[in-house]
Amino acid sequence: MRVLLYSILGSLIIGSFTSCIVPKKQFDELLAEKVRMEADLMQMQKDMTTLSSKKDSLATALESTASDKKAIEEELAKTNEKLSNLQADHDKLQTYYNNALNNSGRMNRDLKEQQERLLALQATLKEATYNNELLEDSLAIREARVKELEDIVAESQRAIGQLKENISEALLDFGSNELSVEQRNGNIYVSLSEQLLFKSSSINVDEKGKKALQQLAGVLKTTPDIHILIEGHTDNVPIAGKSKYMQDNWDLSVLRATSIVKILVNAGVNPNMLTPAGRGEFSPVAPNNSDANKAKNRRTEIIITPDLSKLFSILEQNQN
Repeated sequence: MRVLLYSILGSLIIGSFTSCIVPKKQFDELLAEKVRMEADLMQMQKDMTTLSSKKDSLATALESTASDKKAIEEELAKTNEKLSNLQADHDKLQTYYNNALNNSGRMNRDLKEQQERLLALQATLKEATYNNELLEDSLAIREARVKELEDIVAESQRAIGQLKENISEALLDFGSNELSVEQRNGNIYVSLSEQLLFKSSSINVDEKGKKALQQLAGVLKTTPDIHILIEGHTDNVPIAGKSKYMQDNWDLSVLRATSIVKILVNAGVNPNMLTPAGRGEFSPVAPNNSDANKAKNRRTEIIITPDLSKLFSILEQNQN
């Protein structure tokens, strides 16, 4: 989505070159900056795709591990029952054997057969005991891995919950009609209305909006292991006052997201955690059929996602 921003930069370079004579050094610098930004975009898109894929694989692996645990528990129960039956048979044969010794005169012909059966049962019992111990060890290992995964997930969710509380406290000065903070699907969504951040068709953040973003940055810059996506959204009304830098709502949403990123970075947030994006009018929260609904759609969403690298590391170990 940042492609639009880069396209604008490219247009600016070409437009500036054709409309007036630009020194070659300046042109080369602008062209180099465009190439660098395009490379950054490709890397961020790759990282976003990898993160989403790994997140899906985490849910699948957790479900598979829980299923394996249940199957092992069932197999262990069956083995314990078989072991118990074998032990009972062994005890019964041992009794027969002892009786045979006391009645050797009548039982000599059967004694050898009983001994062989007893030895066979003892060997079977030994093998069953060994297999049972292997199943118990396997179950213990899987239970430990499941618990480790569950503990990390729980720790991540606790951290996200605490972060949501910290963000909510930092933004208490602002009304519900200006912003909202929600926790959904393991992520935190901070939605800021247009009236808090921008004047109509503007990409410059108002002073009150800057204050909200700076207070939010105070929490984010002290929080490690998170990824932050800034999404600009508009209603379906075409922008007024088009320029070569801003032709439509796509451009407006991207430039607004970039403006917010710069404020967060200037307030101390690590730029490596930030990704600006523009959704234009194509991800509304309400139908664009009234002024009230259009106002809801004119917003910026800051989506905070936990870093799942620890979970991915454990999953890779399990696969090995």
